[in-house]
Amino acid sequence: MLTGAAFMVVMLVGVPIGLCLCIAAIVYVMASGNPLLFQSYPLQMFGGVDSYGLIAIPLFILIGEIMNGGGITKRIVDLAMAFVGSLKGGLAYVNILANMFVSSILGSATAQVAIMAQIMVPEMEKKGYDKTFAAGLTAYGGMLGPIIPPSVMFVVYSVMAQVSVSDMLIAGIVPGVILTVLFCLVIALMGYIYNYPRADYQTPRQRIATILSTAPTMLIPIVIVGSILGGLANATEAAAVGAIAAIIVGKYWTREFQFAQLPQMMLRAGIYSAIVLFLVAAAAVFSWVLIFGKVPQDTAAWIQTVAKDPVSFMLLTNVILLIIGTVIDGVPGLIMTVPILLPIATEIYGIDPRQFGVVVVVNLVLGLLSPPVGLCFFVAAAVTGAKPGKMFVVTLPFFGVSCILLILLSLYPALSLILIK
Repeated sequence: MLTGAAFMVVMLVGVPIGLCLCIAAIVYVMASGNPLLFQSYPLQMFGGVDSYGLIAIPLFILIGEIMNGGGITKRIVDLAMAFVGSLKGGLAYVNILANMFVSSILGSATAQVAIMAQIMVPEMEKKGYDKTFAAGLTAYGGMLGPIIPPSVMFVVYSVMAQVSVSDMLIAGIVPGVILTVLFCLVIALMGYIYNYPRADYQTPRQRIATILSTAPTMLIPIVIVGSILGGLANATEAAAVGAIAAIIVGKYWTREFQFAQLPQMMLRAGIYSAIVLFLVAAAAVFSWVLIFGKVPQDTAAWIQTVAKDPVSFMLLTNVILLIIGTVIDGVPGLIMTVPILLPIATEIYGIDPRQFGVVVVVNLVLGLLSPPVGLCFFVAAAVTGAKPGKMFVVTLPFFGVSCILLILLSLYPALSLILIK
């Protein structure tokens, strides 16, 4: 009880979530009256990041940096335009389709929203779209980032759950594609109702020329996802090869990447990676405290009185995680919930940890698009000047289909596991 109170107090006064977890663990050790536990404290933190799979995190982040510096993002938008730009509401489709392509490289919702909002929102405004809708749609497109591989959240979850990083990344492919299709269906319906404009018409020859000139940018996701699916590389190795592919495309195809940029890119990737890895280390020591305090066991006893079968447990978990995701960012949300809920899911209800991981990540990412915080909306607002509250209202249909996906993922494990060998 004292540990939980300490955690809430330091979090409410604005202490970063990683330090909150560490301080709460220290309070528990002091309250336990067993100072010998302090000897295990640093070992638990080190053990949390002593995982080969975590090397994929800085590599995936570096790929995103190289992609931005190499002018690859703009060409991915052009590629999407060649496929769907001439449809009614074409730029809205382009927004989602380009986000899906970029998701297979970046893997971060907030970074993706910040990049895509700068590109897509002004273009949609020029064609007559409401700025609030354009910014909100871009924020929902960013939701695909942590679902379609590569994904920092899936890497963190796989380490915490002790499952294969490659399996978790593969598990996100089908849900990510389904979510993209659902978003496109919503755009088709809204385009019919609100008479969305078409983008500039491209002749077949122009489309073919655009596809041929931009297709090499897709070498990066093909290398990453293809090598994992084909069993040629694990997630870490695929990330390393993907970084090399990004350099080759940026240097020799788009000709916008310069090797002089690489030190700064590596520095930025290192800083962001350090933040994520510190959270993972803090999660390890906090999980250790939870186990000592028998929190998972007590939570399991309560949940069993409410949820009588795996389906009801998954539906209850959706509600809990969605509420947590509205106030806490993705990785910290994983850190706080997985140590408690995962043992219950796997040991009591027999749920596959990979299916559970997909449901957890989708929930927490959807929380980034839900009041009262809605971090992705605030990122889009900072870039475009639109109002976050209005964004949520005008994009409610996208929230609805996201919830439908969560229910489907909870009821049908095959949607997450079908591609895993």
